[in-house]
Parts: sequence; structure tokens; C-alpha cells
Amino acid sequence: MLKINNLHVSYGGIEAVKGISIHVPKKSIVTLIGANGAGKSTTLRTIMNLVKPGQGEIIFQDENIIGMETINIVAKGITLVPEGRRVFANLSVLENLKIGAYLQNEGIEESIEKVYYLFPRLKERSWQLAGTLSGGEQQMLAVGRALMSKPKLIMMDEPSLGLAPLIVNDIFDIITEINKQGTTILLIEQNANKALKVADYGYVLETGNIKMEGTGNNLLQDERVKEAYLGTTKGKVM
Repeated sequence: MLKINNLHVSYGGIEAVKGISIHVPKKSIVTLIGANGAGKSTTLRTIMNLVKPGQGEIIFQDENIIGMETINIVAKGITLVPEGRRVFANLSVLENLKIGAYLQNEGIEESIEKVYYLFPRLKERSWQLAGTLSGGEQQMLAVGRALMSKPKLIMMDEPSLGLAPLIVNDIFDIITEINKQGTTILLIEQNANKALKVADYGYVLETGNIKMEGTGNNLLQDERVKEAYLGTTKGKVM
């Protein structure tokens, strides 16, 4: 569904992404793991044309989308759940969801009900101001708002960041369910253990380069990944 070929991205003369190539098959979950500053978020922002690449191709369903306006990229079927949730704090849950459907002319109520099915707590709080929700509820709302555009590919940037462990489990259950319903997912996540457990395939980014790649299970078992990203005690994942 998505192919990134030899992508280079620079900020102020510093190359943040150094010729990476990533493939995201249809209906899969692909994860990018790596430390802060590895180039993960830059990659997602470049796909959405929020950052301009210096070189490379971004092919979505056989069309090169580099240079395409962000609104047209969303219309093609890609959406981004940004890091930090970024809900509209002074609007209600329902109003936030409707904003996510700004390119839709029909089926909005049906889409809202699908979001409420995934996130019953959002239905309970439909008229509550988004800024008064808990962190976990705001993350649910951010994901729900992205789903309102009926994406073929949803990209998530650190969905578990700052959340309590029980809520993190809920978020990853929802990620799995969204994928089971047919949506392709490209996931950035510092919780490498959780990410690789749900991912069909993963890439390890270090300072703008892909250092390793493989199935989620294979990367989970790789001693280099365990040591650098999972934490190990006598060879066992903590």
C-alpha cells in the first residue's frame, strides 16, 4: 500500500532521514522503533507533506504523493494521529469527531457510531469538553477523530506516550482491532515491546538510518533489539 524509497529529509542543513526505504503492505501493522531523534516522526510528517523531502519517493497505492497538498493526501486515504494527542480542548468530544470528518459528505453518523463502538467511553462523554478528558481518553479521541476520515492507512505517533500501563494495554487492543477491521497501520512507538508484539513487520531507526528490519517476532527475539530497546536481565526481556 505504501512504499518509501530512498527518502532523505534535512532540517537546517542537518540530515534527519538518510535514505531510508520502508514498505507497508495492505492491511498490515508496521512499526518504526528507535530512540528520540532517530527520524521516526520526521518520516510520518514527510508522508503528510508537513516536511519537504530532499530526495526520494513516497508511493501510496501506485501514486507518488511527494508534493501533494496535505488535504489531498488525507482525501487519498492517509491520516495521522500526532504525538501529544492535540485534541481541540474547547470543543466537545462529538465536535472533535465531526472535525475529523470534514472531507466526508455522507455516512458521518455511521462513522461516529463505529468510533463509539471502539471507544464506549467517548460515547459516555460525547458532550464533555475534550480538554477535561483524562490523558487516555484524549488519546482515544485523537484516534477516533482520525478514523472519521475513513482512512485506508492510519499513522500513529507515540500513542502510548504518558499513559498509565492499563490504558496502554487498552490502546494496543484498539490498534489490533482497527487493523482487524481492515485498516493498515504505520506505528511509531517507544514502547518497543508492545509495538513489536502487535506488528507484522518492524524497522529499527538510528540517527536517520534503518539499522535492522524483520518481522515483529524476529525483532523481539533479536539480542541487539533486546539490549537497546527492550531492556534485558540475563538475556530475558524485562
